[in-house]
Amino acid sequence: MREALFYEEIGGSKVRCNLCPHHCEIEDGHSGTCRVRINKGGVLYTLTYGTLSSISNDPIEKKPLYHFHPGTVILSVGSWGCNMTCPWCQNWEIAHEKPQVQRVNPDRLIDLTLDRELEGIAYTYNEPIVSFEFVLDTSRMASADGLYNVMVTNGYIEEAPLKLLLQTIQAMNIDLKGFNPKFYKKRTSGDLETIKKNIKTISDEGLHLELTTLVIPGENDSEEEMEEQAAWIASVNDKIPLHLSKYYPAYKFNKPPTPDETLLKLYAIAKKHLKYVYLGNTNLNQGRDTHCPVCDNLLIKRRGFNVEIVGIQDKKCSKCQTDLNIKL
Repeated sequence: MREALFYEEIGGSKVRCNLCPHHCEIEDGHSGTCRVRINKGGVLYTLTYGTLSSISNDPIEKKPLYHFHPGTVILSVGSWGCNMTCPWCQNWEIAHEKPQVQRVNPDRLIDLTLDRELEGIAYTYNEPIVSFEFVLDTSRMASADGLYNVMVTNGYIEEAPLKLLLQTIQAMNIDLKGFNPKFYKKRTSGDLETIKKNIKTISDEGLHLELTTLVIPGENDSEEEMEEQAAWIASVNDKIPLHLSKYYPAYKFNKPPTPDETLLKLYAIAKKHLKYVYLGNTNLNQGRDTHCPVCDNLLIKRRGFNVEIVGIQDKKCSKCQTDLNIKL
């Protein structure tokens, strides 16, 4: 165990965790909502420092990140725990259960990345925010060795720890669960306004940012909500890529998968506001490739995770010379 950051004593042996907006007040011997930050004698410890449930080489597109070093492979690592409670969790075995883990310290993880001749590390699979100390230490060391760092996250974190992460994380994909405050509170135990504030902070800081919404029938799939969501994202930056992902039954949720017709309708709505919209977790032909938002020139062709850059030259569209929000 490692002593956690961002907590305070609040009387007796009770502590308050200030990492995320839950601000869990934790009695001695107990853990917070995420299950991985535990109070031992009035000291808050993290249970996930260097405890990894998964280490693998992944295409960067699998995160999904379509505009950050497209066509490359990244070392992806996950631990366990989450500070949200989504009943359809696609990675519930590690987010809400205690999986088998292996101990890997930050320096060993960086050596592994370099040995595999990869350019960066992705903190993903479960919610990396709850492993804040490990992600912070590893990303600092990785940056010093010339590696980039990526987080795939729900974005539910307080401003001070977020600002620390932004010093050494180069790209994020935030899972924007929907755009209805009541839905967020009921289904995720999170808060939409916090997520919106953090998205704006990350964008304003110049970090590479992409967003993903898992479209769930009867929950967050209304056309009016997508209109509002896409318009708001565009007000922050209309070049932020939005991935609309197809839901399949998982964990405690057994509604049928998202109809393709729903995805296509929401895709068309989002495209009215945003320059880059993609469809994921589906075999649809639309929403895979990247086109120039000005002249529609094909920029990046995708077939599964096979990626071909065909229309980019000097970070611009090869046809009309438009500057692109794509980091090669």
